[in-house]
Amino acid sequence: MQEPEGHLDRQTEIRHLLRNVKTSLELAIVARAPADLLNRLGRVAGLLEAISQLPTDEPAQSLTTGLIADGVAAVDAWNNWQRAHTPVA
Repeated sequence: MQEPEGHLDRQTEIRHLLRNVKTSLELAIVARAPADLLNRLGRVAGLLEAISQLPTDEPAQSLTTGLIADGVAAVDAWNNWQRAHTPVA
């Protein structure tokens, strides 16, 4: 049984974003970022993890597009916070 190419691309996109969100969360924890940023990254990481484990025909897959946008926005927010709080030599 062969998966449609669009499905594979979406699953790959989710896996890469999940890895990026988890790394951002770990770095944000160590950097003592604000709780709202930590919560946002943690929420997105958990939801991406859950979505990535579900079969493609599950109704929750309809959340994927919005969740990907939330994940990208959360990582961007972390990057902006980190740039603003990193000392310049």
